Amino acid sequence: MWIIYLILALLLLVLTVLPKIQNPHWIFRVPEFAKIQVTYLIAITFMLGFFVDATDHLWYYQGLLIVLFIHHSHILIRYTPIYPVKKHTQRYKSSEKLHFVSANVYQFNKEYSRFSALIDKYNPDFFMTMESNGDWEQALRVMEKEYPYQHKVTLENTYGMHFYSRIKIIEARTHYFVADDIPSIEVHMKTEDGFPFVFFGVHPPPPSPTEEETSKERDGDLLSTAKRVKDIKKPVIVVGDFNNVAWSKSSILFRKTSHLIDPRIGHSFVSTFHARYRLLRFPIDLMFHSEDIFIKQLKTLENFGSDHLPVYCEFFIDHHNDEQEDLVETATSEEKAEAEKIIEEGKEEDGGRDAVVTED
Repeated sequence: MWIIYLILALLLLVLTVLPKIQNPHWIFRVPEFAKIQVTYLIAITFMLGFFVDATDHLWYYQGLLIVLFIHHSHILIRYTPIYPVKKHTQRYKSSEKLHFVSANVYQFNKEYSRFSALIDKYNPDFFMTMESNGDWEQALRVMEKEYPYQHKVTLENTYGMHFYSRIKIIEARTHYFVADDIPSIEVHMKTEDGFPFVFFGVHPPPPSPTEEETSKERDGDLLSTAKRVKDIKKPVIVVGDFNNVAWSKSSILFRKTSHLIDPRIGHSFVSTFHARYRLLRFPIDLMFHSEDIFIKQLKTLENFGSDHLPVYCEFFIDHHNDEQEDLVETATSEEKAEAEKIIEEGKEEDGGRDAVVTED
């Protein structure tokens, strides 16, 4: 029992320290994803300590576990309802409520009808798919009568993106910020009651042993989006499979560079991946918004066969409401310089991806 306890305690220490080392290799970045699971495991290991035969060093390790638990909890508590944030009410000058769904469909998922049924059930004003290829585009054509405005980026490399809307699209662009096979979409729309806004969809590659060796492309792509967003003078929402977590240094730098707000703060984790394994589920499908967009509801929906759960959001726009100004954080000059460096490193990185990806 003592050996098991000792191994767990040391492993938890390593998983806590690794993300503190600002190295882009996946070995240092992946442990950031599991902060929720690590925190629970720290608590379990601490309880296990009471059943270990007493040794001279036991309470040193118990003290270490307490410190680790406090460290992780201090960060995670911001993403729970316990953390105090001001609640906002909808004013008469604001827009009507809008709804959207964002979903990484998993390119090799063939259960197209389950996704169509999910869209029919929740009836969003617009929705975005990621990892949608030619087969998915063909399957989603049945939705085009209901959603007559579209912007499509059809790719076979698991980075395709499709956007469908009932709201008229004024302008749509596809950006390739750091690589010519990793798109981001920028869609300008205007509600029927006269409120213009911009939707950004992102899906950068993850750092992992099976995909990108480092987080350079991911972070460069996200911070390029942040720079673009900062210059837009309309209400903005950035949504997608960030392959990142809200508490990572690069996510915080994204938020500060873009001057956007993280709606998870004071709300919940909204964990999406992996859809099939509840205990190993990470909040990597993120969302950020400008101060004149107010989130009424943000949650995951039921699984439709993908490895990600879809995200549902209800929001309204209010140009004349400054209640959220204090939630906006801005980057320092040092952070701006760091962001520029990360963007350049992302552009220089060679992802080495195949043009067409086949399922293993």
